[in-house]
Formats: sequence, structure tokens, C-alpha cells
Amino acid sequence: MKAVMITYNQAHTERVEYILDRLEIKGFTRWADVQGRGSETGEPRMNTHTWPENNSATLTMVDDSKVADLLASIKKLDEINKEVGIRAFVWNIEQMY
Repeated sequence: MKAVMITYNQAHTERVEYILDRLEIKGFTRWADVQGRGSETGEPRMNTHTWPENNSATLTMVDDSKVADLLASIKKLDEINKEVGIRAFVWNIEQMY
């Protein structure tokens, strides 16, 4: 089991949910208002007058067998419009209750 955290411009919210549905990934937690800046080329998303856009983040626990497909879908979405921005990070889950 893996934890996958996906951070993205709020414009991608419906697309991220569509990807999860298509891959039959049921459970997730979403944070709607997340501020930050990408580490390479990302512009700040701070929900301010200067940087008005905002990000969201989704955390989901994924079967190991679905991780590669999820990451491939995220990468494909990012390649469509790099300026909007989306990233996914994967962690091992040691235990769950």
C-alpha cells in the first residue's frame, strides 16, 4: 500500500477526481485551499492580490498495483498544460487501521 499526495492548481480538481474514478481509487482526502510554489518552474499560488491563484491537495491510499497508472495519468495531465501545474508524491505505508 502506498500513500499518494497530489498537489495541483485548483483548475485541475475535476480532472484529478476523474483520474481517481477511472482507476477505481475510492478513498481520498482533499484540501481545497493550499498555498505554495513549485520547486522548479512553479509560480506562487498564495490566494493573494499579488498571487491570486490557489492550489488543492489530494491524499489517497493506493494499492501498489495502481501507483504506476496513477502517476502516468498525473504526468499526462501535467504535459497538457505545464503552466497550470500538478505533482504527485508517493510514500510507503507501513501500517493501517
